[in-house]
Amino acid sequence: MDAHPVLVEVERSGFVESRHRGSAVGLAADGSVAVCAGDPDAPIFPRSANKPMQAVAMLRAGLDLDGELLALAAGSHSGEDFHVEGARAILAAAGLDEGALRCPPAWPMEQQLVAAMARSGGDRSRLRMNCSGKHAAMLAACAAAGWPTASYLDPDHPLQKLVRATVEELAGERVAAVGVDGCGAPLFAVSATGVARAFRALVLAAPGTAERRVADAMRAHPRWTSGTRRDERRLMDAVPGLLVKCGAEGVDAFAAADGRAGAVKIDDGATRARTPVTVALLRALGVDASAGVDAAALDELEAAPLTGGERVVGTIRPAAGLFTAAR
Repeated sequence: MDAHPVLVEVERSGFVESRHRGSAVGLAADGSVAVCAGDPDAPIFPRSANKPMQAVAMLRAGLDLDGELLALAAGSHSGEDFHVEGARAILAAAGLDEGALRCPPAWPMEQQLVAAMARSGGDRSRLRMNCSGKHAAMLAACAAAGWPTASYLDPDHPLQKLVRATVEELAGERVAAVGVDGCGAPLFAVSATGVARAFRALVLAAPGTAERRVADAMRAHPRWTSGTRRDERRLMDAVPGLLVKCGAEGVDAFAAADGRAGAVKIDDGATRARTPVTVALLRALGVDASAGVDAAALDELEAAPLTGGERVVGTIRPAAGLFTAAR
């Protein structure tokens, strides 16, 4: 990691006060590496960028979901009311309730909702936790397959073995390490290049396959995979046909409809750094020149404002010359 380049600079009042290093990779439409920074072949924990792959495994196990609820199963939601009701609906269809969830209780990611809940005497809950849609769907997949539900997070559970095999298949490489995600689910390490390959496989899969169903659901319902005001939703709104999923500790992954794909890992885990690099990577791949792209929205996401007092005094931006244009 010490050798990784600076991907993002934080400039305040004309002075660069912080820098974020990391690695990134961009694949051309044919799957070849077009641009990269740092070592994108080193293993990483993709964190929630694994969720679309996990959702593919769940469909293969017999999970019967599509549309908004499948997007929720593959997402990291903000804990808004419609997200909670969606997770509850997935559980109910499988004959289960909130008590079956093994994700930890949490406040919503949506800060305005946290404040409103605190004022009204609300508290953390498992359904508000950003991974509750995935956990509800894992339970529903187990019910559909006739597998035990109480042990669904055990790495040796049939569902988790299927998830691991699916991750390896889509990423085109073996899992390098196994850990425990923040939600308690098994977590499988692959390279950033492998994550990009997996996202490319999702968007290029034949219609009706588990891979394509996940990609199509997420792209059609981006507020269900993230939230009303999240960067992922804004990116998918700005670039027609784009699939995006973030992960904790500074991970982003995406694929355009034609197979151009990429992944980002910020070494220090800074959330604020991942979106500017993702936009720079999209532009290095030429995705911003695609029909219907909202360039102004991408500009806003690429250079996030930094405030001092009540005014903008700087930006969080990609480092100069980070990527060269893809040929």
